[in-house]
Amino acid sequence: MKIYTRRGDTGNTSLFGGEQVRKDSLRVTTYGSLDELNAALAIAQSFCGNDKTQKILSGLQNELFRAGADLATKSGTKHRAERIDADDWRKLETQIDQIEEELPPLKDFILPGGLSGAAALHLARAVCRRAEREIVSLLRIEKDVNPELLIYVNRLSDLLFVLARYENISGGEREMIWKKER
Repeated sequence: MKIYTRRGDTGNTSLFGGEQVRKDSLRVTTYGSLDELNAALAIAQSFCGNDKTQKILSGLQNELFRAGADLATKSGTKHRAERIDADDWRKLETQIDQIEEELPPLKDFILPGGLSGAAALHLARAVCRRAEREIVSLLRIEKDVNPELLIYVNRLSDLLFVLARYENISGGEREMIWKKER
């Protein structure tokens, strides 16, 4: 099978189920952001030294692929992708709670940075927040978008934040506290 199909040469792409849409549609832009987030997680994983973080990121990459497929599938499509559901975002909440137990309480705003893995996780978090904003916009204009996906992406950005803190602290790096300039 060849990697190129030439079907997208006119600026269109196919959703699951075969419906043709413009490549710059908000739905395609949004699942493109999830794809970008997945790539950002791959970069973060290559820098993260903690086994727990590695395992979590690996699982997240698989879930993000499913989330993108969920967005690329409209309701009524014969071949339905497996949807993100409440079990998925509850699992993220459990992971957040478990990791936070190992971290000092957060009393200040922290700046993104520190060790390479933590910095890459902060970048992934920012990409995740963009995808979240796009899902909000998409939910406003299209009726057949899975609302559980918004909750999932919101929790995912929180998990990426705590993982960035965890990478720094478990690696012996001090967090950079935001100091308000006067």
